[in-house]
Formats: sequence, structure tokens, C-alpha cells
Amino acid sequence: MKKKKYNIFVWIAFISIAFPMLAGFLKTDNKPDLTGIVINNVNPDSLLKKDKSMWFSGEYQALKDDYNNDHWAFKEKFVRMNNQFYFEAFNQIRVNSFVLGTDNYVYSESYIFSAFGDDFIGEERVLTKLQKAKVIQDSLKRKGIDLLLVFAPGKGEHCIEHIDNKYKHNPSRTNYQAFLEHSQKLGINVLDLKGYFQKLKPTSPYPLFPKFGHHWSYYGECIAVDTIIGFIEKLHHCDMPDIAWNKIEVVDSARSRDADVLKSMNLYKNPKQNMKLAYPDILFEQDSTKNKTRVLTISDSYWYGPVYMGVGQNCFSGGQFWYYYNKIIPNPSPTEKIEVWQLDLKESIESNDVIMILYSDGNLPNFSNAFIDDAYELYTNPKSYAARVERNRNIRQFEKQIREKPILLKKSTRKSEELQIPLDSAIKLDAMKLAGISI
Repeated sequence: MKKKKYNIFVWIAFISIAFPMLAGFLKTDNKPDLTGIVINNVNPDSLLKKDKSMWFSGEYQALKDDYNNDHWAFKEKFVRMNNQFYFEAFNQIRVNSFVLGTDNYVYSESYIFSAFGDDFIGEERVLTKLQKAKVIQDSLKRKGIDLLLVFAPGKGEHCIEHIDNKYKHNPSRTNYQAFLEHSQKLGINVLDLKGYFQKLKPTSPYPLFPKFGHHWSYYGECIAVDTIIGFIEKLHHCDMPDIAWNKIEVVDSARSRDADVLKSMNLYKNPKQNMKLAYPDILFEQDSTKNKTRVLTISDSYWYGPVYMGVGQNCFSGGQFWYYYNKIIPNPSPTEKIEVWQLDLKESIESNDVIMILYSDGNLPNFSNAFIDDAYELYTNPKSYAARVERNRNIRQFEKQIREKPILLKKSTRKSEELQIPLDSAIKLDAMKLAGISI
């Protein structure tokens, strides 16, 4: 009898261990529906057919393990259950570099650091970058093109009252303060959206930042776009299509990007959204005679919302959005993804009427990424710029290859986490390795 009971327990244990694997074989589509996680969709079996040497080098086995880990039957469910446990038990969210504040407000840590001046890059670096921007502004103005710097608000300072106390201290000098002050002293065209949002906060009828979103709310986005259009009209002495709304719908379930971090939290069961958010029913003025001021926008992810609204097509005369001075939206080629480095920079700049650089305060340490440095060299020493671009072309090609291939991107993502460096830096290191350049 004891032996029979023992056998039953053995079989239960065996089935418990084997069931996920068996289910993985039986289920036809095992790709997990998880947001913000790089999934390797390339089955190495197809690669092995073309290159048998992968078997003997051990590369196939490593890739197969990685593929199986991404596609096993219960990955999505277990990830969500694990994230739910950390959320409920420890008040933690399993989203890289994001934390919870009070009342379920989510924050990017970098925006908290920005609010208190913990990421200040120093007066000299700020001044040097802005002096170059001034040269670019003057060079473009002679060609009838205006340069505009826009400092967007970040959630850290705007919702500072909900930040966890462990991050709080007396604020020191911030990048935003330095960028704004030096820009104004140098006579650079600047729109201080961050300061404007702080003034609006006490009287705004609707939230300008949502609990579960990283960016400004949809309502805040509409306010920002309307303000930017008005500012460009005065700066460039032009008349542009207006954005307007007569109707606003107020709901307690986030729409659009107002819960983008919540999606990335990949929870088993989402918490209740107890914040009333406003969604204007926007209308763009349809006047082709006004939609002739072409605006190129170089920005961080804050400009994605206006892109989804249709600002580029309806107000900016089809002007492109250069995401972190890298990805081009909309993509100019129907056959391949084109990145900014593949363009003729001078021709691309001068095909526009206004160049707008918009970055939120948490990204000011990398303001414009390399655009200001590149444009400065382009207009002050074009030969040097052309030679440098040609030297770096091979590395940039490998960087693009890494971004487009999930297998390679996943390796770079792991490296960035292990070395605690930005993903772009990890990609560059891997690209240099692929190019045969010693680091």
C-alpha cells in the first residue's frame, strides 16, 4: 500500500514537471503577449539548415535555449503572476527603471532624479551645447529657417507630491534651470512648456499627467500642441492650421497612451483606475493654404502622441519626426527602414521651414542626442563632418542591424542591464565588436 502511494506521488511530481513541456509541444502558437519585452521570433532550426557549423560551434544550442525560453507555453502567464506578486506584496513594478509612488503613481527614476537635480550635467556642458545651438540658429536663419528649442515637462517634478519619500531632498540646480537660463541669455528661440504646465497645474480642470502613464496626458498633449502651433506662428511669421475641440469626454479608464506603463507592468490583474481623465474630440483646421510651414521635430518619446494625433500631416506640412535623432517617422522608404544617419543631413535640414528640438526634463542630459553636435560641425566645418560620417558608416550599419534583429537586440539589452548603461551605448559596443574594432 505504501509503495502504491509512493508511486502516485512520483507520477504527480513527474506530470507537474513535464506538463509545461508537453503543453509547449501541443500548443501551436506559444508567442507570449507581453509588452516591453524583446521576444526572439527566429527559430534557429531554420538557421541550422543553412549553416551546419552552428551545431559544432555551440551557437545553435544557445540560440535554441533562448528561443525555447521565449516561447514556452506558460511564459506569459507565469511572468504576469510573478509581476502581480511583486506588485501586491512589495509595492514594486517589474518595469526597468520605473518605480511606484504613493496612490499608485508610476515614475521613471530618471525623471525623479531630474526633479531634484541629481542628474545635473554641469554649467559648462550645458553652455557648450547651447553655444553650438546658437551658431546653428544663426546659420539657419540666414537661409530663412528657424530653430526652436522646446523644454517639455516631466512627470517627476509635475507630480512631485506623489514621489516616494526616499527620493526626496532639497532640490539642487537642475538641467532644466540651466538650459532655460543659458538659452534665454544667448538669445536662442525657446518655448518653456515645463514652466507653462507648472502654472496650469493648480487651475487645470483635468489632469495634465496620468497615474499609470509616463508622458503627459492626452489632454495635456492637446494643450501642448495648441501652444506650440501658436508659438511657431509668431516665431516664423506664418499662419498654420489650428487645433480645436468643442467636446471633451471624461472617463475613469485610461485611453491612448495614458496607461502606457500599466501595459508594460504585464500584471495578471490590473488595479482599478480611479482617476478621471479628459479626452478632447480634436479637430484640425482643413486649409491647405495654411499647411505650408514644414516643421522637422527632433524629440524623445513625448512627441509620439502628437504624431498619433496627426499633427505632422495636418499642421506641419508633412514634416518628419526624428525619434532620438535616429528613427524616422514616417519612414521615407517603402522597402527598408531608413535611419537619420543614412540621410543627407544638410539637405534634410534645409527642406524644412522650422527645426524644433523638443525634449522632456528627464532627457535633458542627452538633449538633441548628437543633432546639435552634428549640425554645428556641418555648418562650421563641412569637410570634417563628411569625413567623420564616412569613418563611422560601418559601425552605424551594424547598429542598425542590431536594432532590427531581435536576437541581436536581446543580447544588447542584456548587456545594458548587466553593465548598467543605456541601451544605445550597449548597441554601439556590440556594433564595434561586429565591425572588428577593439574596445
